[in-house]
Amino acid sequence: MLLSRLLVKITGRKCLEGLYEHYEPVAKGVVVVQAAMSEYSKTGFSLAFQTLSAQIDTLEGQADKIKRRIRNHLPRAMFLEVDKTLFLNYTRSQDNILDEAQHALNWLGMRPMNLPCELLLGAKAATKETCHSVELLKPAIEATIDLVYGKVDDRSAVKETFHNIRLQHHKASKAWRKLIREAYDVECDFRDVYQFLKFVEHMHAMSHNAEGSADVLRAMIAR
Repeated sequence: MLLSRLLVKITGRKCLEGLYEHYEPVAKGVVVVQAAMSEYSKTGFSLAFQTLSAQIDTLEGQADKIKRRIRNHLPRAMFLEVDKTLFLNYTRSQDNILDEAQHALNWLGMRPMNLPCELLLGAKAATKETCHSVELLKPAIEATIDLVYGKVDDRSAVKETFHNIRLQHHKASKAWRKLIREAYDVECDFRDVYQFLKFVEHMHAMSHNAEGSADVLRAMIAR
């Protein structure tokens, strides 16, 4: 950590702040995903849902641009505050969150589905759990940056932010597994069930990538 602070003084650059910049469209995407799922649970394959789904495509494009700009302007590895491979792995993992959100809404809106209201309400609740996993990345990123730059020294408190994400991911996983069991029990067209399960798969992957991002942050502050 002392070397990281010295490098910042020498170069005047703080590359880690780019990770937070890249998180901003991801955070906006989480809001859109919850709104889209809420709309779908009420009105189904409506114009409002389709409009929200299109917003995810825009946010995913914005995140990609930020990721490319950050990567293309990185200093040499010896002047980077953390291991370069970890830095690149983090941007990839965080970017995957929006990719999975995009895939999830694409599957949800691929064609109208005839599903029980209870299943859609369960999906709405599970979506909230997944999105909370992603929301917890914000304090984890902030705490990591503050620790690397010497604004805080409590390493245990920073690790606690990673642990919170891991616990929330387990909670989200449990909710999606329950929903999968319920989906197989409903009397519906197999196409509807398959389409719904593909949506579930990508929503679960959103939470999984949030946990993966937290694991990379933990590696960044390893002694």
